[in-house]
Amino acid sequence: MTEPVQAHYIAFAGKRRIAQGTLAEVALAVKAQVDLDPAVLPLVFDAQTSAPRELDLRGTPADVAARLVPPAQASAATEPVRGRPRLGVVAREVTLLPRHWDWLAAQPGGASVALRKLVEDARRADGRLGEARLARDAVYSFMAAMAGAEPDYDEAARALFAGNAATFAGLIQAWSADVRDHVARLAGHAFSLAPDTPEEA
Repeated sequence: MTEPVQAHYIAFAGKRRIAQGTLAEVALAVKAQVDLDPAVLPLVFDAQTSAPRELDLRGTPADVAARLVPPAQASAATEPVRGRPRLGVVAREVTLLPRHWDWLAAQPGGASVALRKLVEDARRADGRLGEARLARDAVYSFMAAMAGAEPDYDEAARALFAGNAATFAGLIQAWSADVRDHVARLAGHAFSLAPDTPEEA
């Protein structure tokens, strides 16, 4: 259960996987499926985070593909450049209370330097545990969306959060094949990041 998730996006019609790959590849496959059977309502997920992705399937396949251009690219010519993009520094709005701004302004280097240091310190402190938590949450999000009616769902969810990889693998064996396989890929990554994973429930 350690195979990495390769595709960027994955789409299901019911319990059947109908596409995986880049967003454009998945969108066009979903478009073709819906054109064949308008009653089908596919679900599309980010293959790493399990975040659902809405697709606008109106028009021709070319119309669908054209709408997938990232907004940042589409508006780059009209939006003013902020920050220092060549150095990877991006300017975005941050809202804080006056006392927070006062504290930041008093730090060496000013607010931007202080905020960057705070974020880097937090990332180092969170480290692998944060990655493990995000990976586990991705498994659970996909399970909640696609596997709620599968046998032993509640027990599998408990095994996931308890870090019981072997128990989890056994509980999902009877699930619909495509759903089970994707859950297993996601869970393999999550369990590989979890520290001191127990072997049994």
